[in-house]
Amino acid sequence: MGLDSVFNYVINFIRVLRINDLVDVFVVAVAVYYFMMAIRGTRAVQLVKGILLIVVVYMTSSLLRLHALNYILSALVQVAMFGVIVIFQPELRTLLEKMGRLKVGYVLGIAADPFGERQDMETMIDNIAGASAEMSKTHTGALIVIERHTRLGEYMNSGTPLNAIVSKELLKNIFVPNTPLHDGAVIIRDNRIITAGCVLPLTANTNLTSELGTRHRAALGLSEASDALIIVVSEETGKISIAVNGSLTRNLTELTLKKALTKLLVVNENGESDSVKKIFRKIK
Repeated sequence: MGLDSVFNYVINFIRVLRINDLVDVFVVAVAVYYFMMAIRGTRAVQLVKGILLIVVVYMTSSLLRLHALNYILSALVQVAMFGVIVIFQPELRTLLEKMGRLKVGYVLGIAADPFGERQDMETMIDNIAGASAEMSKTHTGALIVIERHTRLGEYMNSGTPLNAIVSKELLKNIFVPNTPLHDGAVIIRDNRIITAGCVLPLTANTNLTSELGTRHRAALGLSEASDALIIVVSEETGKISIAVNGSLTRNLTELTLKKALTKLLVVNENGESDSVKKIFRKIK
């Protein structure tokens, strides 16, 4: 009998459901989803957790009629709203800028390129490949990380904020020996160098050749923990390598690196980027 009551309730609810209600739920769901995606990997995540905790305690105090606690929490919520705007002004500004750059197709999930304009992506790839090739000639060690779907906020926090457009000249300048940022990694998000001098986790793989130094082990470590692309230029040999999904491909040239990055970052007509093995089988 209980199941029948639930079934009847669901049927009655569906009957009174309007198209406007479905649109309302869809818009709210999309807004919440993109808000959570935007704050993932930032300090705002902890803020949201704190606000949710206060809301839960506030509702509980109302149900239990804890008037003193309820009064204090209601006053705290009002003050917190102003504090959020002041404390997280940079994050809110970044979020609004991202919303302004969104295209309708991307919001609805039908855009082909999640990394922005194809031309911007190709320019970024050219700059990374060109800088890697020139640093390879001078045996300048480098570690360049390109963030994809997995957010790298915890590793960005270990570096120095830059928030600069990716350019060949800037990448070469960052990794000049004996400069403050040359030992760490550069992390790129949305065609911008967000931070430099970042510390990455080392791989736990103990079966690596002794030729691979700390940069290669850090690149492998991050590739095991995320879907990021990590380019390494060896200071000892000048060889260019790329780490993806826990595997390291070495001895790349400027051309092969450019082809690999294009295949991995630019989504094809079917909406998916090529697999790593398929890519390197093609470019060899």
